[in-house]
Amino acid sequence: MKKTLLMVATVLATLGAAAQQAATDTVPTVALSELEVLGTRASENTPVAFTNITGKQLAAENHGLDIPFLLSMTPSVITTSDAGAGVGYTSMRVRGTDATRINITVNDIPMNDAESHSIFWVNTPDFASSVRDLQVQRGVGTSTNGAGAFGASVNMRTQGFARDAFAEVSGSYGSFNTNKETLRVGSGMLGDHWAFETRLSHIGSDGYRDRATSELVSYFGQVGYFADRTSLRFVTFGGKEDTYHAWDGISRDDLKNNRTYNPNGEIKHAGQVTGFYDDQKDIYRQTHYQLIWNQTFNPMWKLNVALHYTDGYGYYQEYKNARTLKEYGLEPVVTAEGTSKKASLVRKKCLDSGFGGGVFSLQYSGERLAATLGGGINRYTNDHYGNVIWVENYTSVLAPDHEYYRNDARKNDFNIYAKGNYMITGGLSAYADLQFRHIGYRMKGDNDKWDWTANPEHLQVLDVDETFDFFNPKAGLNWQIDDRSRAYASFAVAQKEPTRNNYNDGPLVKHPTSEKLYDWEVGYEFRTGDLYLGANFYYMKYKDQLVLNGKINEIGELMAENVPDSYRMGLELMAGYRFTDWLRWDVNATLSRNRIQDYVGYVSDYDADSWDEMWTQTAIEAGNTTIAFSPSLTVGSMIALDYKGFTASLQSQYVSRQYLDNFEREEDSLDPYFVNNLDMAYTFKLPNIRSITIGATIYNLFDEKYETNGYSMTSALYPGGSKDNKYTLYSDPRFYPMAGINMLTHLTFRF
Repeated sequence: MKKTLLMVATVLATLGAAAQQAATDTVPTVALSELEVLGTRASENTPVAFTNITGKQLAAENHGLDIPFLLSMTPSVITTSDAGAGVGYTSMRVRGTDATRINITVNDIPMNDAESHSIFWVNTPDFASSVRDLQVQRGVGTSTNGAGAFGASVNMRTQGFARDAFAEVSGSYGSFNTNKETLRVGSGMLGDHWAFETRLSHIGSDGYRDRATSELVSYFGQVGYFADRTSLRFVTFGGKEDTYHAWDGISRDDLKNNRTYNPNGEIKHAGQVTGFYDDQKDIYRQTHYQLIWNQTFNPMWKLNVALHYTDGYGYYQEYKNARTLKEYGLEPVVTAEGTSKKASLVRKKCLDSGFGGGVFSLQYSGERLAATLGGGINRYTNDHYGNVIWVENYTSVLAPDHEYYRNDARKNDFNIYAKGNYMITGGLSAYADLQFRHIGYRMKGDNDKWDWTANPEHLQVLDVDETFDFFNPKAGLNWQIDDRSRAYASFAVAQKEPTRNNYNDGPLVKHPTSEKLYDWEVGYEFRTGDLYLGANFYYMKYKDQLVLNGKINEIGELMAENVPDSYRMGLELMAGYRFTDWLRWDVNATLSRNRIQDYVGYVSDYDADSWDEMWTQTAIEAGNTTIAFSPSLTVGSMIALDYKGFTASLQSQYVSRQYLDNFEREEDSLDPYFVNNLDMAYTFKLPNIRSITIGATIYNLFDEKYETNGYSMTSALYPGGSKDNKYTLYSDPRFYPMAGINMLTHLTFRF
């Protein structure tokens, strides 16, 4: 593959000297904007902080990395990658909030997993190739379907239909054997009513870290029917991922001496690593189906109704060294040397889920009032179960796919909202948004964790049956001062139910409670033909936010607890200036303060050598501390050039120190980093080819040694092992290193 791409690039570079004048690679699409109803999106009159990103902007950066990395220049966004190269398991944080607090929708249909509240981008690789545009709303934003938006929401629209038939072939290749191949084909309009389009993609990478491989395949397909006031679309997309685990971080010593080390899959004998398990992999398939009906009744009334279903199945296998066999329903190993209650084994943990339902939005647009009534009803089911498929030196009979735990979850989610903008006078408009959301969550069966405190001992029993009713009001004012500037202010309430992990890892006798957020936002924007300036102040006050505080439950698992009071406060600044028709500079910065008030954290005994001592924890009254993974300063900059088919951009991001836990100790933190990426491409035409683009992206241009994610392992160290002595804190954090300087070349043909 590498040799082929290099050969084609050489030929095209030669032909480029005689190529015709560069032309735009934009394919005219069917004008659906007057038909589609985007019930969850903000407009220029909505008093919230948001950023719109076009499909063209995404395509310019979409050479193989996941969507979080394509959004890294958006205000207040930082990204992570387990494998260190932006392929595989990736995620993003907005204003310091993680993936469980960021609502994701596609065509207004929820994408977050209903239990974990996260989205796993690895399950839909190269989805950016099928996104027409997206909107990132920071803070609570407008009412949306699905998981509660506690930090941000991302609303994506899939590609519109091209008016003319087209084909597009693209490929990328670069460092770490990272490669991407994409084929897109569209029929154009057939008989003025029908259109078909499809996409097939493959992404592969060895990863920056050892054995952190990814093999990802995906597809996208849609068929549409169009009449004067009606559109009906069937959309389906999905993917399958096969990734080697890079879920565990490495020590600070390894950062200095062996940055690419990956401890996942270690096979140990007598405490020494003797090899790695080849099938330490995560394999998952996810398929989405959407049926979308848009109807325009007249210039004032529009309706959108969509039915959807997502089917998911997958598992991960992992080698576990010297595990207690009783936890897996297995007999001790009996040999001539004696009886052993422990043995190394391979376990396989499976998921089989289904998520379906419907959403709608009815839109009214009058002279003074623009209003939307919308909502959705969804049902989620997920069966969790685990098998033991191999045990080292096992002397008893091991049944094929020996099952050691099983539980199932069921979740119903209903919401309805009404929102509207009313023009009071001149450029002053009032915004109101009222949402009611009902959740019913049930989880029954045996967990995968052993309960050593039970008599007799057994697997932890899951027994969750809870309902939540949330009323989330939002209101604000927008003042269009003149045709160049606007100011806005808003207040919003968001509420969120606990995640599955909050239940599983919490106390067995007490369930966590829901969380509540009060969000105040004030902003100002100024625009001329060449200049853009923007500022947004936010104050996000949390009530009963769930945070990891180091405390353990009855079986020794770290758990999240509700902390009564915490807040995020910050100022987001944005600016952009077009120096000429072909040169532009955009910059943004977020200055923030993110605090837990009167925080109490817990640490365990570092020298514990008995089971009882592991439950001995020291409470530390830390006072007001910084919330983990919440940098006080992030800065993004992009200088972009676009001249006669040649484009280039220098993207730069600075992120200040991030703490790995809530104790605010420098020993347990990510160092500040400053990373630069340089992208260059040239687009030209040849006979019978609409356009050809050839280019390269150099990531981490100045070879910064940096980490974007990690976790703390702070414990109490008692001199001499006596609990009567004053303790000191012992830090042994883990980190996920990012790749140094690396490159991806890319080539695209459009017909």
